[in-house]
Amino acid sequence: MVAILSLMVVMGFMMLGEWVSTRSRAYVPSVFITALLFLVGFWTIVPKNIVPAASFGTAFIQITQAVLLVHMGTLMDLKLLLKQWRAVVIALSGVVGTVVLTMGIGRLLFDWHTIVASVPPLTGGLVAAFLMTAGLKAQHITALVAFPVAMFVMHSMLGYPLTAWMLKRESRRLLQVRHVDVTVATADSATSATVQTTAQLPVCPLPTVPAKVKSVQPQLRHWQLPAAYDTSAFMLFKVAAVTGFAEWTAQLAHGTVNQYIICLVFGVIAHQLGFLEDAVLEKAGVFHWLMYGLLAYIFANLNIVKISMLSGILIPIVTLIVLGVLGMWIASSLLARPLGFSREMAFASALTALFGFPADYIVTHEVTEIMGSTAEEKQYLLDQMLPKMLVGGFATVSVASVIIASIFLKIL
Repeated sequence: MVAILSLMVVMGFMMLGEWVSTRSRAYVPSVFITALLFLVGFWTIVPKNIVPAASFGTAFIQITQAVLLVHMGTLMDLKLLLKQWRAVVIALSGVVGTVVLTMGIGRLLFDWHTIVASVPPLTGGLVAAFLMTAGLKAQHITALVAFPVAMFVMHSMLGYPLTAWMLKRESRRLLQVRHVDVTVATADSATSATVQTTAQLPVCPLPTVPAKVKSVQPQLRHWQLPAAYDTSAFMLFKVAAVTGFAEWTAQLAHGTVNQYIICLVFGVIAHQLGFLEDAVLEKAGVFHWLMYGLLAYIFANLNIVKISMLSGILIPIVTLIVLGVLGMWIASSLLARPLGFSREMAFASALTALFGFPADYIVTHEVTEIMGSTAEEKQYLLDQMLPKMLVGGFATVSVASVIIASIFLKIL
């Protein structure tokens, strides 16, 4: 009974966060509302061990962290990354700008451990927040555990609306360009119509298609089984196999390369070889369950935060967020024109480091629905902006954040 009630409360907090985010069109992030509910709950009647009681304990998290990183590798399309290399460069430059400004100016304002514990979630959202939280606990630096969680919760309050605003400005620019192109094309077609001759060319008959055509069955990929055997259990078996091989390789490396980086790399390789499907955990039907468990584990760390601690946490967190976002803007603005981006699109691509997938996908879709007046305009805006946003998020959250978090854990 206790486990079921605990699960109900945890999922209720998640649900209310999502509802508020949906109602506000993502301007109020779900993670902010959920974190607030956990915080108030821990201060009042919610037991501090409610998350482990809801089945999201140590064993669950040990599986989740590695498996989700393998899954993130299946979200990355190397061909798309190569085509959108400019967006990757700009997004990564935004991460560099964030680290430089926060580690530079921030070091003059706050102590070393506060900065090191807080900055990685600013460059990689949920993944970096989890890695820093787990690392701080492993090193028994419990006094700083609240900082990655607070950074993850707070920066989304600025990141979502600011990204939406940049994309709206970019949408207006793109639509103006499109309207000019359509006007020019219409004028050209009208001019060409006036010079048509009255001579009629003979019309060649189209080749006929035989009545009986043998249907060609699509061939299965090298690793793919017939649909009857390609079950969720088989997908999870493959993910577990890749994850196990990655962790075994990490053990052989004796910590030279962080195990989470190896899991991510193995996920990318398995995906490119066709062994793992696109977004494999979503197709297996367990992705959201794992993500909710990971979020709950992160929010569980708020049970150590007391009202008296808030002022000591919020001031450095808000200051570092402002410095980090300013660093993103400076770095992306410097590279925008040389790489053929508008400043708005470059800044939006850099801001994906704050949240990554699927938030970058959701925000872009919501903006195109608002800014496009026809289906053609909406699709045009998506084609222009969504690939840049997705690859920016993949480059920062999936790759850079894991590397930065592993480095920062070593310099604590």
